Amino acid sequence: MTRRSTPRDADLFALLDRLDGDGPTVVSSVRQPAALKEALKVAVGLGLDTNANDATVQALRDRLEAFAQRRALDAHYAAHPEARPSLAEVAQAAAELDGDPIATDAALIRRAANEIVAVRPGATADDVLVYAAGLRSRASA
Repeated sequence: MTRRSTPRDADLFALLDRLDGDGPTVVSSVRQPAALKEALKVAVGLGLDTNANDATVQALRDRLEAFAQRRALDAHYAAHPEARPSLAEVAQAAAELDGDPIATDAALIRRAANEIVAVRPGATADDVLVYAAGLRSRASA
């Protein structure tokens, strides 16, 4: 009986690095929703990608790279917990990226983050911003 080793982050990173070259390819079959296949066909027809294969490969690569980035970031935060941004900081950054006017009120965002985690421990940055907008609306009423 052969025992397979447990995949490691290094394995994922090494395989992603190998995608940069002109390495061997394999043919595979993937079960996918029919609507997804049709949407891809339309996207290629609109000139959004050269062909369905290239679009599929790029989508898979993007997803794997996102997994790798998440793992690297989690490892960094495990080694340096003080580097992890607070929920308020993440919400502030999201508001700035979205051009949300509430981004100018950091104190309100911090208050919203503190209050929302009391009622919703798994709150996201979007939850904080919605809650902050509600606080602002209530204050102006």
